[in-house]
Amino acid sequence: MAVRLHLDRLLVERRMSLAELSDRTGVSASNLAILKAGDARALRFSTLEALCRELACQPGDLLTWEP
Repeated sequence: MAVRLHLDRLLVERRMSLAELSDRTGVSASNLAILKAGDARALRFSTLEALCRELACQPGDLLTWEP
């Protein structure tokens, strides 16, 4: 079982770089890279909120659960 984060897909769709997203959200580029690679063990609600705000999406657009 795994929760997948689709940050890479949304960045491409929004034509936004990881550095630009970092500047807009205040989340470090290294933390975003960990999220993008799928290596994160946790995700703060404040980070999720910032990502949704700047990517103009819902949490369900970012996250999926795969059995």
